[in-house]
Amino acid sequence: MKTPHQPLKPFYQNSVAEAGIDEAGRGCLAGPVVAAAVILPSSFTDIELNDSKQLTAKQRERIRLKIKSEAIAWAIAEVDNEQIDQINILQATFRAMHLAINSLSIKPALLLIDGNRFKPYPSIHHKCFIKGDATYQSIAAASILAKTYRDSLMENYHQQYPVYRWDKNKGYPTKEHRMGIKTFGVSPLHRISFQLLPPLSLFIDED
Repeated sequence: MKTPHQPLKPFYQNSVAEAGIDEAGRGCLAGPVVAAAVILPSSFTDIELNDSKQLTAKQRERIRLKIKSEAIAWAIAEVDNEQIDQINILQATFRAMHLAINSLSIKPALLLIDGNRFKPYPSIHHKCFIKGDATYQSIAAASILAKTYRDSLMENYHQQYPVYRWDKNKGYPTKEHRMGIKTFGVSPLHRISFQLLPPLSLFIDED
């Protein structure tokens, strides 16, 4: 049985409106990188709220609906694979985060960023937190919105390109995904600037 996690912190400082920011899909071989921004009320609470990767799909879906219902403001943005190839994944991630912040209906005074790097957003202070999605509620909420949105997107893309099994791997570099690339080539949604296949000497099929 999984050990219950420690409750996440409701805020970094309670005197200003904070937006949690996180992304999904940065390490994928195909599809967009997606970012979300969430401003939660200080009263928000959910015992299961955590880093989206630590939750089941059923938990993420339930909490996703609660976040959208109770958040003061939320927004989701994406940067597609072609832009990723043009500007690189790090800059594309920053762009997606900025686009999500742009789309918030309320301007926050502080941004809580998951990770250790961020391109400053004009006129809003930010703080970076390694494993912030397992520390602060608003970042965890953003991680859930970004992941559920992107997972749904990749499941829909799977209908167009079923050979890569994006319904299961969501575009991440699994063996199944790479076998699809090796057998059928790349799709218009693949990130050509990424190493889509490992060196030939490492590409060994399991018995």
